[in-house]
Amino acid sequence: MSAFVGKYAEELIKNAKYIATPGKGILAADESTGTIGKRLASINVDNIESNRQALRELLFTSPNALSYLSGVILFEETLYQKTTDGKPFVEVLQENNGTVELAGTNGETTTQGFDSLGARCAQYYKAGARFAKWRSVLKIGPTEPSELSIQQNAQGLARYAIICQENGLVPIVEPEILTDGDHDIKKCAAATEIVLAAVYKALNEQHVLLEGTLLKPNMVTPGSDSPKVTPELIAEYTVTALRRTVPAAVPGIVFLSGGQSEEQATLNLDAMNKLDVLKPWTLSFSFGRALQSSTLKTWAGKKENVGKAQVTFLARCKANSDATLGKYSGEGAGGLASESLFVKGYKY
Repeated sequence: MSAFVGKYAEELIKNAKYIATPGKGILAADESTGTIGKRLASINVDNIESNRQALRELLFTSPNALSYLSGVILFEETLYQKTTDGKPFVEVLQENNGTVELAGTNGETTTQGFDSLGARCAQYYKAGARFAKWRSVLKIGPTEPSELSIQQNAQGLARYAIICQENGLVPIVEPEILTDGDHDIKKCAAATEIVLAAVYKALNEQHVLLEGTLLKPNMVTPGSDSPKVTPELIAEYTVTALRRTVPAAVPGIVFLSGGQSEEQATLNLDAMNKLDVLKPWTLSFSFGRALQSSTLKTWAGKKENVGKAQVTFLARCKANSDATLGKYSGEGAGGLASESLFVKGYKY
């Protein structure tokens, strides 16, 4: 079916293409107030608005770091925050209302927040946002992901995407399959292919302009309780799943890190871009924990550590930029960057 072509079509295509610029990626700084509170608690910093603002300002004002980023995903609070110099944080937008359990499933979820979504998108576009991100969460189990979970999440993502496009925002579509479990990489690959096929069927049924979208998927990996595999094997399975399901019209795929260590996420992304097969889309990153974790620990909530923390953040941005080009040489390995960031049943 033909795609929706509204008054924002050219702008959507231009913005999506820019976000997918080779060598650049996305900083996911869209943690909810509760989630960022847990991060701040890990460094003994109170979860108050001024501390949340200070962390975001540290990231957004890191010298030279933005040259490696094409966008920043913000929680609603941050969209309206300002730097200490009075400059608004209006680069980007993230808005959804969390997850609710689906009746009749084994604890599977779908995302809610459609009420007045169009009006909110229009409001945020006026505030300076140019793209949005919506996360659906699926899991792997003996009978999961179920057909009900797959279809409900695919339809929800598609509905969100067309509402965004009607209001000038590039939708980042995020169907995340959690790594929790003892499944092997083949089971994750099969689940990823089934989910992505359903998502793109739904996007087409809703007449979403694919050239004005981005995909934010999980990497194909073994479950968290299974033996680890090499970045090369992860790259092979991930790219194969994407080649089988994601149309070439999509300009870019920006991976979530899914609780991998900073270094592991970078190595896997690098291996994908080194893979010598046809990849019609840019393969990049939209990392939260895998860009911020070592920076957060270096900062520790102290003003005197801001400069050092920004150097740490710059190093992670550059490492991942290199990985999007298949040119990462491993200079960021070791120390905090190699610590696992996995959280069971991770919620924003």
